Amino acid sequence: MTDGGDAPDLTLTSSDEPPVLVQHLNNGVSRIVLNRPNQRNAMNHEARIALLAALKECRSIAKVIILIGNGDAFCAGMDLKERHRDASREWLEIQEAIRRHPAIVIASVNGFALGGGTTLVNVSDLAVAAEEARFGLPELTFGVYPAMAGPSVQLRLLPKHAAWMTLTGEQISGRTAQQWGMVNDCVPLAELETQTLALASRIASFDAVALEYSKKALWEIPYHLSDWTSALEFGVLTNVQIESRRSALLAPEIIIRSDHPGLH
Repeated sequence: MTDGGDAPDLTLTSSDEPPVLVQHLNNGVSRIVLNRPNQRNAMNHEARIALLAALKECRSIAKVIILIGNGDAFCAGMDLKERHRDASREWLEIQEAIRRHPAIVIASVNGFALGGGTTLVNVSDLAVAAEEARFGLPELTFGVYPAMAGPSVQLRLLPKHAAWMTLTGEQISGRTAQQWGMVNDCVPLAELETQTLALASRIASFDAVALEYSKKALWEIPYHLSDWTSALEFGVLTNVQIESRRSALLAPEIIIRSDHPGLH
């Protein structure tokens, strides 16, 4: 973990480097770097546990988290050396840790996002991709259904787009991913870091409580609430919860100020 406003040097590292790096910037933005570039940031057991720890570390610090990969890949999914190991529980924990995190998570897709890497993009709240990025679900070429990446594209994309990714095993470009709605923006690789940080900084300037509850609402509607009236009622309730939570957070500060001798 490092502090400060300078970007980390995303260059190839030796095998003794930690599999995940965390950097906290000065503006409410944190950066989590998948750091196994020689394996295209494929996630082995140690990397999955480290990612969970990094997300936990950011809970009380960040309003916005940028998730990015070191080297020429974002994340190539599961480490094939562990293909006979059941990693589903750890992957599910990562998905829920991102979904339920109070910070807004932005995937900054700098290269290959394959299998589980595509799942990380889909579970992120926002995503910006380099034009050079490549997305794909290669699982069917190994004779299996993409157990988590498949459902993630089926929930995020139009049916024919999800079917194409699931059934062909072919990759799509960053530009196609934008056209299909998998990512919000697509820029040249040289501009990716600047554009993603600008987006993150803008969002981090907003109220933390409002961001957290707006994120909850985005996951609730339409995945759990698809009825029009129920959804609108939930929206009204969300603002009530925001005000209640904000008041609760301000209460200790008000008490301290009222007890301060100089304020009487």
